[in-house]
Amino acid sequence: MKRLFSILAITCLMAIGTVNANATTVATTATTVASLTQDDAEAPAEELSFHQELKKRFIEGGPGFMGIVLLCLILGLAIAIERIIFLNLSTTNTKKLTQNVEDALNSGGIEAAKEVCRNTKGPVASIYYQGLDRADEDIDAAEKAVVAYGGVQMGQLEKNVSWISLFIALAPMLGFMGTVIGMIQAFDKIEAAGDMQPSLVAGGIKVALLTTVFGLIVAIILQIFYNYIIAKIDSIVNDMEDASITLMDMLVRYKRK
Repeated sequence: MKRLFSILAITCLMAIGTVNANATTVATTATTVASLTQDDAEAPAEELSFHQELKKRFIEGGPGFMGIVLLCLILGLAIAIERIIFLNLSTTNTKKLTQNVEDALNSGGIEAAKEVCRNTKGPVASIYYQGLDRADEDIDAAEKAVVAYGGVQMGQLEKNVSWISLFIALAPMLGFMGTVIGMIQAFDKIEAAGDMQPSLVAGGIKVALLTTVFGLIVAIILQIFYNYIIAKIDSIVNDMEDASITLMDMLVRYKRK
């Protein structure tokens, strides 16, 4: 019996010791996890957000050239957005318009087809209207009217697009100019100090490179919008050319009746 009680006592002590050890380990682990979690929670608070970092770098680059580069971005984006809205409003379902004009021409004549064009927005409908307006004359007169008015519509589609290309070229050039001026200022500080201190050189080079980076970023952003606008203009111009050919065919068939 004594041996049995001794074995039970030893077992209980070992169990209690194990539980205490496990509790200590769990507590230590929990403390460690809590500490790591707290560190992780505090780490983002010390780091700057993207907006704050961008603002900091912009200020470090200097308000002079950085402000001009920012102005190029704002003006370029304003023109690009205006052109995108205008081009999207100018986009027409050419196949549907052609079918409606042809049906109206066959059923109600020239005036009915012109009414369809008047009620439809876009350069394609305007070209159709100009060609139908000269339909009482010969085909050559209608074709000349379509070609002439097509040139006018193309000019409206390309309006102010050259300004976007100007800002694309101007932004990196201003950045490079800021880089050169920053390097000159760095060498002026070295000359005034009379010593080649790394802090003087590093500060000037950092400011110089920031202007270049922001200029290139502005150029890249505007280039994307510019390419989209050019592709949209080409698509509309192709629709205009196809519509002109289709209109001439419709008028020829109409006059043969």
